[in-house]
Amino acid sequence: MTTTEYTVTGMTCGHCEMSVREEVSEIAGVESVQVSHTDGKLIVNATTDVSDDQVFAAVTEAGYSAVRA
Repeated sequence: MTTTEYTVTGMTCGHCEMSVREEVSEIAGVESVQVSHTDGKLIVNATTDVSDDQVFAAVTEAGYSAVRA
């Protein structure tokens, strides 16, 4: 299992967290996703290698932007 942390900008509420969580959870191999709008953190646990580009695309699809922390 690999754990990767990202910083997400633009989230302001629980709905924002839910949107990011739903999109990132759809990536193949992602086991769990933790998101916090208060500190802008996104933690992705995966059973296989998940590329940063896949996570960035999912976060963008949710309407936000991310960088690797």
